[in-house]
Amino acid sequence: MAFYEKTLDSSVKYDGHILRVRYDTVELQNGGTAFREVVDHTGGVGIIGVTDEGTVPMVRQFRYPFMAETLEIPAGKLEKGEDPLACAVRELSEETGYSAGRFVSLGTLLPSPGYCAETLYIYLALDLKRGNQHLDPDEFLNVEYYPLKKLHDMTMSGDLTDAKTVLAILKAEIYLGELK
Repeated sequence: MAFYEKTLDSSVKYDGHILRVRYDTVELQNGGTAFREVVDHTGGVGIIGVTDEGTVPMVRQFRYPFMAETLEIPAGKLEKGEDPLACAVRELSEETGYSAGRFVSLGTLLPSPGYCAETLYIYLALDLKRGNQHLDPDEFLNVEYYPLKKLHDMTMSGDLTDAKTVLAILKAEIYLGELK
């Protein structure tokens, strides 16, 4: 049996710079109705780069919703209609200064599909070449380097909690055959 819901009515409650919030009325497959609050977002990318020395450039930045610093893989928002790989190339360079000779898709992530219509594209960047970081004017972060094994341990201990970062670390390990 295939599950479905049919949109009967949709009303935009907020339309901002980064997201839009809708309040939808839906028909359920049993004929009943329900309400859905949906956050629309253009999506984004996350990039886990691994240097030839086996270290991963990570970014530490302040995240306002949690009023705390987080350690994450480099990432950024897709512009409307932008190709995810082009966004990954741009964001890796902007946030870390690195360019990559090769990008490998590690798939997609739906961060919170119960209410948010956002897709994150995750990439592994290899054959890294160091360059100059060029942050956006409102972007403040530090680049820190960690061995992939240390990041795995930090993921498993709960020290890393950002969903895209956790997923990227575990998938990169599998792709690179680093699990032992």
